[in-house]
Amino acid sequence: MAVTKRALITGITGQDGSYLAELLLAKGYEVHGIVRRSSTMNRSRIDHLEHASPGDQHAARLVLHYGDMTDSGGLNRLVMTAEPDEIYNLAAQSHVHISFDQPEYTGNADGLGTTRLLEAIRSTRLPTRFYQASTSEMFGLTPPPQNELSPFHPRSPYAVAKLYAHWITINYREAHGLFACSGILFNHESPRRGENFVTRKVTRGVAAILAGRATNLRLGNLDARRDWGHARDYVEAMWLMLQQQTPDDYVIATGVQRSIRQLAELAFGLGGLDWEKYVEVDRAYFRPAEVPDLCGDPAKARSKLGWRPKIAFPDMIREMLESDLVALGVRPADVLRAPSASRRADR
Repeated sequence: MAVTKRALITGITGQDGSYLAELLLAKGYEVHGIVRRSSTMNRSRIDHLEHASPGDQHAARLVLHYGDMTDSGGLNRLVMTAEPDEIYNLAAQSHVHISFDQPEYTGNADGLGTTRLLEAIRSTRLPTRFYQASTSEMFGLTPPPQNELSPFHPRSPYAVAKLYAHWITINYREAHGLFACSGILFNHESPRRGENFVTRKVTRGVAAILAGRATNLRLGNLDARRDWGHARDYVEAMWLMLQQQTPDDYVIATGVQRSIRQLAELAFGLGGLDWEKYVEVDRAYFRPAEVPDLCGDPAKARSKLGWRPKIAFPDMIREMLESDLVALGVRPADVLRAPSASRRADR
């Protein structure tokens, strides 16, 4: 009888954590998740897993623990209690603009929090494999395309904290022999994306306009260009990294770049609207230090992991827009144009 693998996910209530939990449960893992204690419940993304019916095999294999990335003692106890085969560190203060307002907390949770987990693995001497969620924001002003050998030039407290976490992961791999990997993930979205991220801001804004609840949408720098993929595809890459014979770091991206202007044009176009009639540029949404161009080169992930994105960008934006319309009580079929033929994810 096959031994059940056990995984520990920090940030399980977030977009990536919820998709990763689904993936691992489907593969037969026992999944332990860390959630922060707060006065309000924020588990909507994993409600369908946490409150599965008694006969659902997933229900018995999902275990949630209270914890915090700023509490080294608590993290040590959780690692010793769960004894995970794999740890996926997805917890972070992940909003770039907010990191300028909360730089100390961002550094503590995102940077030192990673060190606390790595030290927990080292001190317990468990043969745990570790995944660190790095970010394309670490590249900052480095011209695209960016790959694993591109220099870093972080432009926000969030990116700086993540760069520390990235290098401390490499250090524990080289100094202590830990199986520790970093996934340098470019922007990845879904209907579960936080509402203060630009993709959800756009799809929620379009949905509100189509529902007659808003008349305009305020955005920041329309010329910023990003490489956007789907979170469901990207969590598969996380898992693949920890299944390899040797630990390494990988850029995960689509290799296709689009501007926020193009994002708005597509989303409004799905509803038959001219985006220029509704979008207003608001300087309040500009970053103190802009990152103009991010576009990843996923050649290494393709060749060594066999990973490729499956969900096309237009299909992802449609999925997000449909979800936001349903949340407003609007049938997507009543207001959206019919989808075109299927598209390749790399177009």
